[in-house]
Amino acid sequence: MQYHESADYLQSLQRRRPKLGTDTTARMLSHLGDPDDSFDSVQIAGSNGKGSTARMTESVLRAAGLDVGLFTSPGLNGFREQITVNGGRIPKERVTEFVEQIDPCIDQLTAEDDKPTHFEVLTALALYHFDVEDVDVAVLEVGIGSRYDATSAVDPVASAVTSISLEHTDLLGDTIEEIARDKAQVAPRDAPLVTGTTGAALDAVQETTDTITVGGDDADVTAIENGMRSAVENRIALTGPDWALESNLKLLGQHQAENAGVAATLARQLIDVDTETVSEGLRAATLPGRFEIRSINPMVVLDGSHNPGAMETLTTLIERYEYDDLHVVFAAMKDKEYERMIATLPAVETAFTARPEVDRAASTGSIAGAFTGQAAQIQQVESVSEATERAIAAAGPDDFVLVAGSLYAVAEARDRWSRLVVPKENLTLASTGEIAGAESNPEIRQQVLSVTLRRDQAGVVKQEFEDCGGTCTCSTVGMAEKLVDTTLSGTRRQFRQLIDRLASAGLGLGRLATQLKARLSERSFPPPLDTESAAVMGILNVTPDSFYDGGEYNRRDLAVNHAKQMIESGADIVDIGGESTRPGADPVSVETEIDRVVPVIEAVSSLDTTVSVDTRKAAVANAALEAGADIVNDVSGLSDPEMRFVVADHDASVILMHSLSAPVDPGRTVTYDDVVDDVLRDLTEQILLAEQAGIDREQVIVDPGCGFGKNAVESFELVDRLHEFHALGCPVLVGHSRKSMFADMSGAGADRLPPTLATTALAAERGADAVRVHDVSENNAVLRTVSATTAGTSNLRQQ
Repeated sequence: MQYHESADYLQSLQRRRPKLGTDTTARMLSHLGDPDDSFDSVQIAGSNGKGSTARMTESVLRAAGLDVGLFTSPGLNGFREQITVNGGRIPKERVTEFVEQIDPCIDQLTAEDDKPTHFEVLTALALYHFDVEDVDVAVLEVGIGSRYDATSAVDPVASAVTSISLEHTDLLGDTIEEIARDKAQVAPRDAPLVTGTTGAALDAVQETTDTITVGGDDADVTAIENGMRSAVENRIALTGPDWALESNLKLLGQHQAENAGVAATLARQLIDVDTETVSEGLRAATLPGRFEIRSINPMVVLDGSHNPGAMETLTTLIERYEYDDLHVVFAAMKDKEYERMIATLPAVETAFTARPEVDRAASTGSIAGAFTGQAAQIQQVESVSEATERAIAAAGPDDFVLVAGSLYAVAEARDRWSRLVVPKENLTLASTGEIAGAESNPEIRQQVLSVTLRRDQAGVVKQEFEDCGGTCTCSTVGMAEKLVDTTLSGTRRQFRQLIDRLASAGLGLGRLATQLKARLSERSFPPPLDTESAAVMGILNVTPDSFYDGGEYNRRDLAVNHAKQMIESGADIVDIGGESTRPGADPVSVETEIDRVVPVIEAVSSLDTTVSVDTRKAAVANAALEAGADIVNDVSGLSDPEMRFVVADHDASVILMHSLSAPVDPGRTVTYDDVVDDVLRDLTEQILLAEQAGIDREQVIVDPGCGFGKNAVESFELVDRLHEFHALGCPVLVGHSRKSMFADMSGAGADRLPPTLATTALAAERGADAVRVHDVSENNAVLRTVSATTAGTSNLRQQ
């Protein structure tokens, strides 16, 4: 069975059925060998806030060093997003493996007129995956209610109910009390239920089970939002019976402070964890589409609130910001109370009513009717993406743009920031000479670009590009159910014609036109990355234990002399590190790392060179930048939540590297579906976080992270397809020098310099903008040779 067949099978399952209960899910789990018995489970129910609480709980547990599975719903673009282990999506091969195993069980259930729903099977898939990955804890967001929810087939060791409002009354009951009693069924046997409910809902919950309450002054755990740390983070304080902490959250609002209190309490029920770790985990948590700020001028916010209670909370958040006019892109499902949702909003200047590509979405006309008297102007726009473009175009720099009403709408709007146009250079054709003459005439040179689009967008792009003489292929095989893999092949002239057509084609394709135009433009970057060949970053480890040169330069005078030698040999950047990231390396304290790097940075910054500090700690980065460093080389990809703000405050540049852990954990592995596509997706999210803090994309350099959570084959594929990383719109750095990826090439104990130099040449040909190396003179000679002998290098670097 192929992945697309297994995915189609899962998507074909019914979404609802008359039978209630957990028996069907339990039978599937029994068929799979009861995978949920191999780890502890946490269940989180609630009308609102359960997704945020689940994310924060997972983040705290991971900060404490546990391997954590997370099951949430819905996914923004597909069911694989709903099932993660340590942040990584379930791989396609695991989905196929599961379907092959569960298929006989579903056949038997169907024969008994007990065919499971999509959500029930997805729950079984999540638990199966968590068992195979040997997680320590699974955090499960309840679907609907709890008594009859599929996730209640597990026996949780800790559980929570975040909040209660009237919802799904046909299934859960007509009153707050009935719904509360239903949701309280997630209560664990041997621990009190953690809850953020109040009033009648709390009374009903406490009739059912013992509780730990989270909320205001009368609660067991108080949770208070203490203002804003910045436009994109708040400050919170949590106080329990014998513990207290302060933290910052990316998830804003008093309600999120209370959700953080629930998450912290759950984590403390599960494990013995110090408050510093809890604080770090809470701050690291992210949840796309929940008051997600994508721009400051104008303020652009994406929020998936989809019921009246959540919209009231959203309105409270909006009102804390000063703005001139509010422009709202609104879409909702027709079974939601969108009239009441809209009535809670502040005064709206322009409402753009839209309809996502979902069968049960409400029409733009019916939503427009609900905005009558609520908005000064109303525009009906069928496409969410197009409505988002129009709202942003209509907004002044001091206005507020909100996309709300449905997570499906948020997902489509978010494409504007997350979508990539990826160059797919045909290197085979270039090497065989089948495009002879194209190198000297870029106008006739065929370019191949790949982009993921929505279904209606893909149809328009295909028609328009083929009318221009180009070739467009569209495929849904192996894609998330709402997306189409679209590949375009044509000349620059044909692409320019397409750009002109898409600018006014609607469906949000004007944004794609802008992306295509940028992809066709010449890539250029400021110094030190403005060289004809790739820039050279020389490695200067002032550590006693780095894998290659540990201990050689851990005296200030030796380090400075080596820096001078590297600069004389052609280093454009000197990268100074005070903590080893080799496998098994012991971490060092902030104070020790600062003592190692700052004196050297102060000395080297007086030389005629660019200085980078290799650190994953924000405090070290701050000290290094104050000492004269120009760049922060963060091998952990902003794992320290403060790092992005430190870089922004200093108006510095940052290197974002893709890694699973730093120092490298040899036991930490991940299964990639496509290592390049997966790393591109992760780096995209890192860049969005950096931009959110105020770092311009022009100040971001990306490193695919050869060897960091990738085996040799995967690392070489990253280098071979390096030009695809140009899709990120940032300079691309390759750090490969003398790494274990060359072990099979050079043999045990052999010199790894020759394969390093060969890979430097390959990286240069594939479009690297910089290489990070130990041996500056030798690598610089390779880069100069490649630049002098290969005309294709400049072409690839411009794709």
